[in-house]
Amino acid sequence: MKRFVRRAVVTAALVAVPTLFGAPALAAAQATPTTAAAYETEVVKLTNAERAKKGCKALRIDSRLVTAARAHSADMVQKSFFSHTGSDGSTFVTREVRAGYPRAGASAENIAWGYRTPKDVVTGWMNSAGHRKNILNCTSTAVGVGVAYTAGGAPYWTQDFGRI
Repeated sequence: MKRFVRRAVVTAALVAVPTLFGAPALAAAQATPTTAAAYETEVVKLTNAERAKKGCKALRIDSRLVTAARAHSADMVQKSFFSHTGSDGSTFVTREVRAGYPRAGASAENIAWGYRTPKDVVTGWMNSAGHRKNILNCTSTAVGVGVAYTAGGAPYWTQDFGRI
């Protein structure tokens, strides 16, 4: 089992990057907390639709995973980097535990940047073998999504998964 978990972590390191960049037409509106929260919820809805197609149960939103995901997205924006490793050297497991999620329950993480809409980011992840594997891992039962925006309006996405 540990080998599978480690392997999932390694495959999660794949990067989903859109082919087109540029400031969104509604950058200011996208950066509002209300819109960001609605986008995060929509990503979960779209993720669950993909899981349903493969016979996986829907993921429930876990506030601790949301906290971890939002913090990682904000960290990437604030420190201008893109990685599964946090600016302080943390892993997704470390960040989930800091947010109060049980260490044994941490299962995977997806990240992406530049995708303007929830549909675009989920499509990007589904077109990437490692990200798709994380989304369609039926042993995951919980999820948290966080999006943060650069001053120019580019979104950074984090999707954290858990098994508890």
